[in-house]
Amino acid sequence: MLLEVKDLTIEFHDHDSPEKVVKDVDFSLDKGEILGIVGESGSGKSMTAMAIAGLLPRKKLKTFGSIFFERKDLLKIPRSELRGLQGDEISVIFQEPMTALNPTMKIGKQVEESLFIHHKDMSDGDRKKVALKWLENVEMDDPARVYDAYPHELSGGMRQRVMIAAAMVSEPKLLIADEPTTALDVTVQAEIIKLLLKINELSKVAVLFISHDLSLIRQISHNVMVMQNGVIVEKGDTDMIFESPKEEYTKRLIAAIPEVRL
Repeated sequence: MLLEVKDLTIEFHDHDSPEKVVKDVDFSLDKGEILGIVGESGSGKSMTAMAIAGLLPRKKLKTFGSIFFERKDLLKIPRSELRGLQGDEISVIFQEPMTALNPTMKIGKQVEESLFIHHKDMSDGDRKKVALKWLENVEMDDPARVYDAYPHELSGGMRQRVMIAAAMVSEPKLLIADEPTTALDVTVQAEIIKLLLKINELSKVAVLFISHDLSLIRQISHNVMVMQNGVIVEKGDTDMIFESPKEEYTKRLIAAIPEVRL
């Protein structure tokens, strides 16, 4: 088992009384598995993912339960040990690449960043080779040109491919994709989904794919977890969830998927 989340509860303390935004969440993820977490805005899906990535602020919130990554509890290990995993064995693709990328830095240096932090024994030339390899792996037409470009010189789809390359450059074991296609048009969304499936198949990286879009979840996920108000409503095999949903909330989400009629 690569990842096992047990009784995860996230509680904010920035109001007069504590507010639980994630409540007793339990799930697991194996090597090479793609788990889709779906729910409307405010359901707790991104909070759950950010807790796993260790990116939640420590002030004004408390986190309870356990997050075991290769049997290490990420909520209890020293911060220095957690930093050693972030960007190396656990990587994140964020929702909006234009805000996640540094506008003043060339693409190549941003793709290489995790190598520079976690693999200090690598030479500049070796880092560049790996960065170019991953820009090619995410199907950039001209990796060398993109390597020397700035974010504003690329399209939205190209910037998202850069984010995937940067997340995969250290060949992590767990990839968290937090609404990675929200800012893209439908055609580019399909390309990004196809690319993530290809990377998953080639590298066997486990993927936690977060979205409010059930049609995307169905295309990419092996298993699905449905969240509402910080609670897991339903989880199971993707086909089973879509063909025979048990909970009323899941049924309503599926019914809301637009139908194409010609």
